[in-house]
Amino acid sequence: MPKMLEYNATLVEREDITPLLGVFRIRPDEGLPGEGPWFIPGQYMVLGLNNEAVPELGSVRRPMSIASAPERRDLIEFYIRYVEHPESNNPFTHLLWKQKAGDRMYVRVHPTGKFTLRDTCGDDDPRLKVMVAAGTGLAPFLSIARSLHNRDAQRSLADLAIIHGVSYSADLGYRAEVESLAERTGMHYLPSVSRAARDPDGWSGHAGRAESFFQPEEIAAFEEHVGLGVGGLVPSKAQILICGLQGTIGSTITNLLPRGFIPDNRKIRKALEIPDEVPASIFYEAYDTTPPIDLSDAELVGRLREQVHAALAAAGSAS
Repeated sequence: MPKMLEYNATLVEREDITPLLGVFRIRPDEGLPGEGPWFIPGQYMVLGLNNEAVPELGSVRRPMSIASAPERRDLIEFYIRYVEHPESNNPFTHLLWKQKAGDRMYVRVHPTGKFTLRDTCGDDDPRLKVMVAAGTGLAPFLSIARSLHNRDAQRSLADLAIIHGVSYSADLGYRAEVESLAERTGMHYLPSVSRAARDPDGWSGHAGRAESFFQPEEIAAFEEHVGLGVGGLVPSKAQILICGLQGTIGSTITNLLPRGFIPDNRKIRKALEIPDEVPASIFYEAYDTTPPIDLSDAELVGRLREQVHAALAAAGSAS
């Protein structure tokens, strides 16, 4: 019989946004370590459950980005989607969706990860941080924005632009909160619905996936919206952070390489022959270690290599 997890936390609150999307607030038995901020916004924790219905399958653990700010001391919040077509025969979300408030579970109370402002752009970088979220990829960016506002309610958040791409408008979790924060702080919030034509609630806003803002026919409008001006989305003025689907990550990178944006992924940099001294300006969180660009596609890699080196040469000439 597989070894089961020893539960050390309680699911205190569960908020179902849609039947397939929820917010889960958890309290560890041991409390939260130390005083004041106890993790860096953008980090994740590991959640786990035992398959009690089919005990021979044992337990399952999954890393989940923290959505709450570190200044919150009572509960830890996670924004999670139910995986309808899992690859595993023991999927975590299928077990989680059976849980109700008061149920027990496992949490590894040791936040980890480098997808933070400190480890990517730098805490004090004045450039616009364009945060591209697909679905529940919003979680780390929500944590970052919440924490910045908690620490200084008078601070302008105009250096943050959160793009949130979802299938239907009902999937825009935290929409009211983020809209309110944007109104009060100057933060840019750009929600987008990819299935707008079939949206039950009649979505009239931006239609398309999160990465569609960077397509050639839409990028100028995006630049104007966030105050960069046409042609202003370049590494000297902005940095890109992406969290979510592999497709969103890959498409964002390929759309922005011609602008001179450089991913921090070593495999991609090597394939595109980008010198080590060229600083990264695209950062992404992905638990899948497979590069989000098909590096076995010689034609694609060759085209991207030409584009990024042309952009780097143009930037060098301009400077």
